[in-house]
Amino acid sequence: MKRLTANTRTVVKRNYALVTEDSYVGSTIPGWEEVDVRVVISPAMGANLSQHLIRLKPESQVVDRTDKAQAFYYVIDGHCQCKIDGERHELSKGGFVYIPIQCMYEITGTAHLVAFYKTYSPLEDHPVPPVVVGNSHNFEKALYLDDPQLHMQYLLPDNLSMDFAVNIFTYNPGGNLPFVETHIMEHGLLYLQGEGIYRLDDDWYHVTEGDVIWMAPYCPQWFTAMGKEDAVYIYCKDVNRHSLTR
Repeated sequence: MKRLTANTRTVVKRNYALVTEDSYVGSTIPGWEEVDVRVVISPAMGANLSQHLIRLKPESQVVDRTDKAQAFYYVIDGHCQCKIDGERHELSKGGFVYIPIQCMYEITGTAHLVAFYKTYSPLEDHPVPPVVVGNSHNFEKALYLDDPQLHMQYLLPDNLSMDFAVNIFTYNPGGNLPFVETHIMEHGLLYLQGEGIYRLDDDWYHVTEGDVIWMAPYCPQWFTAMGKEDAVYIYCKDVNRHSLTR
């Protein structure tokens, strides 16, 4: 019997979206050869950022340039090489690279990645940030709001040149945000591990590994981890700029 395929957990609303793997559709991007790329968040849905899920195979090649939009690539699994303005960087699982504006870059290898892109907002008397390369395995898991069940890793430098942050948030089983957050920052988010219940606006959703969430500014949000393993997600947000420059 043929399966009914009209069911999905994906939902897209005015101020948030939950996009699940059963509804991902591939895209074609100029300069990206033999790359499986899914554009899961973009300005087409009302966002001010873009988020891609990318799978590279040995013959894949990403060739691109950051003109106005900065880029951040995180390796979910596998290994890849990223060459930025001629300088080569090796990235393995947990590795990441931040690419500022006005850079030519190439990515090759065999890997599964998530990428975030956001138009850069310059700040007078502050330089454009440099390239940042690292691995999340080398970052401390700092307590979030002094809660022993909540741990945050801050992957990018916290200075006024940066208008963009990428963090990894880990919840021990039963951990939850201590209040419903409502803020000016916009989020793009990918679940890396575990599961839980997410409140978005006035709605409640079961979320699990592989799910993508977009949250517009001021969308009320709250999360609690469920199950027997840590719930982990990586997310980006806008930071360090006056609200009138949005």
